[in-house]
Amino acid sequence: MQKTSRTFPRCPLAGMALSLLLAACAVGPDYRRPDIATPTQWQAPLPHDGQLDQLGNWWAQFQDPVLDELQRAAQADSPSLDKASAAIRLARANLRSAGAAELPTVKGTTSSTQSGTKQGNGAMPVTTTTGRLDASWELDLFGGTRRSVESGSALRDAREADWHDARISLAAEVATTYVGYRACQLKLSAYEDTLRSQRATAELTQLSVKAGFTAPADGSLADAGAASASASAIAQAAECEVSIKSLVALSGLDESRVRSLLGSRPATLPQPATRTVDSVPAQLLTQRPDLVSAERAVASASAQIGVAEAARYPSLTLNGSISLSASSGTSSLPWSFGPTLTIPVFNGGALAAKVEAARANYDSALATYKSSVRTAVKEVEQALVRLDGAVRREDDARRSAEGYRAYVTASEANWRAGGTSLLNLETARRNAITAELNLISLQQARVEYWIALYKAMGGGWQADAPSKASTEQAPPPRI
Repeated sequence: MQKTSRTFPRCPLAGMALSLLLAACAVGPDYRRPDIATPTQWQAPLPHDGQLDQLGNWWAQFQDPVLDELQRAAQADSPSLDKASAAIRLARANLRSAGAAELPTVKGTTSSTQSGTKQGNGAMPVTTTTGRLDASWELDLFGGTRRSVESGSALRDAREADWHDARISLAAEVATTYVGYRACQLKLSAYEDTLRSQRATAELTQLSVKAGFTAPADGSLADAGAASASASAIAQAAECEVSIKSLVALSGLDESRVRSLLGSRPATLPQPATRTVDSVPAQLLTQRPDLVSAERAVASASAQIGVAEAARYPSLTLNGSISLSASSGTSSLPWSFGPTLTIPVFNGGALAAKVEAARANYDSALATYKSSVRTAVKEVEQALVRLDGAVRREDDARRSAEGYRAYVTASEANWRAGGTSLLNLETARRNAITAELNLISLQQARVEYWIALYKAMGGGWQADAPSKASTEQAPPPRI
């Protein structure tokens, strides 16, 4: 925790007002970025030994124009990004307001009045015109205003980082939803294939039952299997519709346009390009915008300690005014100038309490930053572990699905030849559809783990000064 001194800053005493002004003293702690301990290397296995492509333009590496269009639409019209942009504008306005306190304030007034006394019919009114300028300037003797500007500047940086974090989160959500829709289509296709097969089996079984070659129980079993497959297909189709509604909300496009886009390509899972995981955990501190935002919040809280501390010291304000009054051919030009020194004598401990509150806010922001760093490291490690597990399981899942499909084909031929029971065929079908769905779910999870890793590594964003300078007068451009 940073400490502040309750004593006056070390400034020359002679010529107190001018000397303190020139010395530019500022009470409160000078901010230093917290030193957060992070691991020196990742503990989870790196996919492809870390020899992969860079994060930049990662979505384009899917080579899926539908996903590209959805991403562009979402980034161009998103309430979450609009909210983040508004927060940036608010932070910049507050910063300008804090900086304005360093300058003198000047206020002008003017008035014109007529007066007179009625004396018969020849009385003439007297017109009096007055103009007045009032100026005041509170000297920033102990740096309270400067600390306020420091705080506002840090908050502006935090809001800009929040905007980038919102972009990354939105892109990941769009991609995850799109991948979920494509996986849903594949699962629906598997259910429909099974349904067609079971309906054909049910029709043949009913013909055999009517001919007296098959027991009625087998006919009921065949009908039950077809009905179960139909219900599963209907439920899966509904889930696909839900995914479409989500993509409409995320992209802001008309539903007809989203359906047209989704129908322009076959139902296949997009395959992410490989990417690099060569950074060490400590680099996350500048690679993830949410961590940059958390660190800037710590800097803002640190500056607020100085703001609260400066309020405990005397303040010096220079006041001046000049007036011009003209009436009946005569004029006057009164003026005044003088300093006002305000000394907090007794406030019941309120100012000291504000300093303690500022220190508590700093400790809270620092704790949040430390927690965010640990969470970031955990998210990367978990994504790496899950991705590694999915990659190593996929070959087994594929062999399982292929084996069960081959077994179902053989069982159907054997059943038609009378070599096996309908119950054995239905059991083979259940095992086959389960294996097929497991394979699709695993392939979906593998892509989603790549997306999670993309997000956990900061989405390719890098904190740099030029990008902040280029967005000083306007919200960051949509990319």
